[in-house]
Amino acid sequence: MNDTPQRVLLLSEIFPPKTGGSGRWFHEIYSRLPREHVVIAAGEDPRAADFDTTHSMHVERLPLTMSEWGIRSWTAAKDYWSLFRQLKSLIRREQISTLHCGRCLPEGWLAFLLKKLCGVPYVSFVHGEDVESASTSRELTWMAQRILSNADFLIANSQNSANLLIDNWNVDASRIRVLHPGVDASRFVPADRDEAVRESLGWKDRTVVLTVGRLQKRKGHDVMIRALPTIKAAVPDILFAVIGDGDERANIEQLTAEHGVGNHVQLLGEVDDATMISCYQQCDLFALPNRQVGRDIEGFGMVLVEAQSCGRPVLAGASGGTRETMCLGETGIVVPCEEPQRLASELISLLCDRDRLGAMGRAARPWVVANLDWNALTEQAAKLLGSPSSVKA
Repeated sequence: MNDTPQRVLLLSEIFPPKTGGSGRWFHEIYSRLPREHVVIAAGEDPRAADFDTTHSMHVERLPLTMSEWGIRSWTAAKDYWSLFRQLKSLIRREQISTLHCGRCLPEGWLAFLLKKLCGVPYVSFVHGEDVESASTSRELTWMAQRILSNADFLIANSQNSANLLIDNWNVDASRIRVLHPGVDASRFVPADRDEAVRESLGWKDRTVVLTVGRLQKRKGHDVMIRALPTIKAAVPDILFAVIGDGDERANIEQLTAEHGVGNHVQLLGEVDDATMISCYQQCDLFALPNRQVGRDIEGFGMVLVEAQSCGRPVLAGASGGTRETMCLGETGIVVPCEEPQRLASELISLLCDRDRLGAMGRAARPWVVANLDWNALTEQAAKLLGSPSSVKA
């Protein structure tokens, strides 16, 4: 993009108050661009009206959640056409010069249509799991190839995602920019252990391993639950606290009952930011035991950055781009999480070595502030998304 500030439209189904790392990432990026240069077409949510009173961004809510992403069915074709018409009207009304689509699919297909039929250029974010999921279907692969090849350029959330584009989609490296998700380190801050807060969370003096994220198979909640019988033999007071909701909730509840670990699993559901930050601050260890499921991967793992910003040590699955979220061995570790035995062994080793756990937590915050705080990333984001002088520090 050139140095002249452009009026851009971000198109993203996943945007706050919806839960999701990519939505939080977009919020952090685009809230730093002046309101007059940015319009956001975000997905609908029952909590959207309340949320949209808390910020000054120009947000238009559209029915962006689609039951299917392909174009062969009448229902999908009708949904795409309806959204195309709404976006075309929005682009004309707001004098949009460039589209930024939050994912390759389905948002990228709308951007592709708008470029072909209306001449509006677009940039596409790529998260890794979006293009990997597309590769499981001939129809979606065909669509993704056209989306990727017609974008002005692509923004990958990690070098791992960039490598997927190069190796699996034949995208020239010169057309890819890597922009790591960051964190607002002025909000995600460490706090002393607070017994009153832990009491309110139902944790008391237990050893708490926290995870945050949508309940999806690749997040590895099931692997952690299968590891708990082994872990609790070594750490009897262990509690696995889970923030988030999703399609896997019923399966997680069933596994919890089957393995007899109901007293060691706490499903908190979706919580507000203040509660989530308190959980980060008060947990003993943050874990994202992700693994690849089919072609579904964890592209980066923004929650790992948020936990470290709160001074917490982290453990992540050795899959996707999670190793790019930490200083390996110093602020966190990556572990193969395809089966529970290795995960249990590594967790027991960490939780039983309080000196190591403490040292990792103390190193985490400075590392994030130096590398992944938005104060460090703003200039890079500005160069990709508009004039540096137009970005609010």
